[in-house]
Amino acid sequence: MIEVYFWPTPNGHKITIFLEEAGIDYRVVPVNIAKGDQFKPDFLKIAPNNRMPAIIDYAPKDGGAPVSVFESGAILLYLAEKSGQYIPADIRGRMKTLEWLFWQVGGLGPIAGQTHHFNAYIDEKIPYAISRFVNETNRLYGVLDRQLAGKDFIAGEYSIADMATYPWTLSFDRQGQNPEDFPNVLRWQSAIKARPAVMASYAKGEAYRSANYKMSEEDKKVLFGQTAASVKASSGTP
Repeated sequence: MIEVYFWPTPNGHKITIFLEEAGIDYRVVPVNIAKGDQFKPDFLKIAPNNRMPAIIDYAPKDGGAPVSVFESGAILLYLAEKSGQYIPADIRGRMKTLEWLFWQVGGLGPIAGQTHHFNAYIDEKIPYAISRFVNETNRLYGVLDRQLAGKDFIAGEYSIADMATYPWTLSFDRQGQNPEDFPNVLRWQSAIKARPAVMASYAKGEAYRSANYKMSEEDKKVLFGQTAASVKASSGTP
């Protein structure tokens, strides 16, 4: 059994996509990031960065005590190695998959996240910030589109690189992008979206998403106003 600390964000969906694809039994523990659940002391014990997703594996491969893992890329790699699925066994295929996994966690995710923030979440529009992150997101989509030319999947075969990247490509509007500029991404995206496991992941995520929910100013303060003091307060550090 895998316990998944989850909220229906791109990073959260990465993990449930893998678990659905691999057929691994899991239980969702919701972490409402707009309400500050990520600062609860019990969550901090397994996710010291105060971010979801995180997992607890109650049946690790070594047969020992439960293993907790935080950071979405680390979780995907852990689950791939645990199950022997969605990462090639040969050294070249493995490294290609890891290159693109790290490209997503170090590039597309953080940059697109900043694009969402400045373009959609805050009332004050800062032209330079919007331009900076929209343009860099555009560049990264160009890189992805070039990589997918003549390929069904990012690293050659369906892998954790695709699972990591797909959820971040579903918000062209908030990212200020024209999807028609990236035909290879659209083709790949359509194929991923049609996979039963991906559909199951997003269907489960809807249970935690309110169609009528609008983030309040107080919610924004919780989500975007985190500092070192927040970390100390959540851990009880004086």
